[in-house]
Amino acid sequence: MSEVPEGVNLPAFARKPPRPTVTLTLTRDGPDGVEVLLGRRAETMRAFPGYWAFQGGGVSRTDHEGEAFVQNSTSGSTSSVVAVVREMSEELGAVPNGSSVSVIDVELRKNILTDKSAFINALREGRIALDTSDLRHISSRTTPPFGPMQFENTFFHLHIGQQEFNPTTDLQTEFTTLEWMRPSEIIDRWKRHEIRVAPPVVTLLMEVDRTLKHFDGDMIQTSRDLQERQPGRRSILFAHGVEVVPVKTATLPPADHTNAYLVGDPEGEFVLVDPACRMREGMEQLAEAVDRHRGELIAMLFTHSHGDHIGDMDLLREAFDVPVWGSEYTSRSVHCDRILVDGDVLRLGNQDWTVLITPGHHPGHVCLLSDAGLVAGDMVAGIGTILVPPETGDMDVYIEQLQRLKKLEPHLMFPSHGPVIPLPNKTLAYYIKHRMERHQRVLDAVESGRKTVPEISTEAYANTPDAHPGLAQDQTLAHLLSHERAGRVQQTNKGWIRGDD
Repeated sequence: MSEVPEGVNLPAFARKPPRPTVTLTLTRDGPDGVEVLLGRRAETMRAFPGYWAFQGGGVSRTDHEGEAFVQNSTSGSTSSVVAVVREMSEELGAVPNGSSVSVIDVELRKNILTDKSAFINALREGRIALDTSDLRHISSRTTPPFGPMQFENTFFHLHIGQQEFNPTTDLQTEFTTLEWMRPSEIIDRWKRHEIRVAPPVVTLLMEVDRTLKHFDGDMIQTSRDLQERQPGRRSILFAHGVEVVPVKTATLPPADHTNAYLVGDPEGEFVLVDPACRMREGMEQLAEAVDRHRGELIAMLFTHSHGDHIGDMDLLREAFDVPVWGSEYTSRSVHCDRILVDGDVLRLGNQDWTVLITPGHHPGHVCLLSDAGLVAGDMVAGIGTILVPPETGDMDVYIEQLQRLKKLEPHLMFPSHGPVIPLPNKTLAYYIKHRMERHQRVLDAVESGRKTVPEISTEAYANTPDAHPGLAQDQTLAHLLSHERAGRVQQTNKGWIRGDD
């Protein structure tokens, strides 16, 4: 992304209120200690495809109709209790029954999966044996402001002791597998980058594991302690060694934040990437994140020199007395104590991060690669689109760099705008295909006789009628200038024509 191009007026961005959601942390006493049930989400899911996560979902309108039929002994809303029980019936085929679960009728479950009101009707008619007295509300968290929609999630917990309960993935399509694992085992596998775990799940499991150790493995005492303390979100961990702090910036809507990253060893040296704050509030958020980090901040690093990535240097120097790192091109905008070059290896504690210079979106653009994934800057976005500025960008080079990144097959991608990108190669393949097709459509429009940017843009974006005209023309010019550098087109006093005419 970048700032909104000069002369382009975009509608004001209005953030919507958070939507209520629920999740269930289901635990049991396993042979080697407490185990938690996690499911691996199907790669077709829109949110966190391929990630391990708790069961749960949104609070629907029908859930409010079931409030009269459930007992609410938690601090969560009664509709959220209804929602989490309904989600259990859909995804696990069971409902709470005190300190255990009861399996529901298969035909009833099928009906609930196709019509949420079937669950409410079953409650009303007494066809579901239900006891929610042991269901505990252990945390509430609102998702970060990565996009226009946020979610306010209520985490519930139920411990079923030594009950033998091994649900399958039959009927539902959200999870491809369900597995009981000890919290410490999940965290260790996540730290080794063997599995992907949704960020709020990771931090809650860390809290569960820490509290379990305090109570000598007693999950009931742990649950009661969590219910009383209600631990909220502190760190947003996209991966082991990658913490994100969204900072409010003037960037391209629908994004209104830039992701600053704490990258490196959680117990050793780390760098602060793209601290883009221009207001004291943002600086204080970054300072708080750095202060609670157990490692040592050794540098601020900028991926590139667009205004929504480089913050107020006076504020930043006031907060962080560390060197500044960036590419040679970035050093023309802000003093850099270290010039990064392609292939540099940054040894950050026990982690190695390789510097990749990836121009195209902007000269000297920097990405960082490790086993954890790719800090991608503005090569891709988790929300919205990436602009290639006509003056400083190069569409051909941008596409070449996308192809380069795809060959590296990163584990995850950490963009500057929006949430973590869970399937990097799929996203990069889409970006490459989309940009190459648009590149060709611009060239085809010139070859068909269109000569002005508005004319060429209209034809090139005919398959994207919702595109903002100002942004479409801005990007059409970027395509044209790239084609001109390659000799495919030329600009004359009569407009744009083929390069060999």
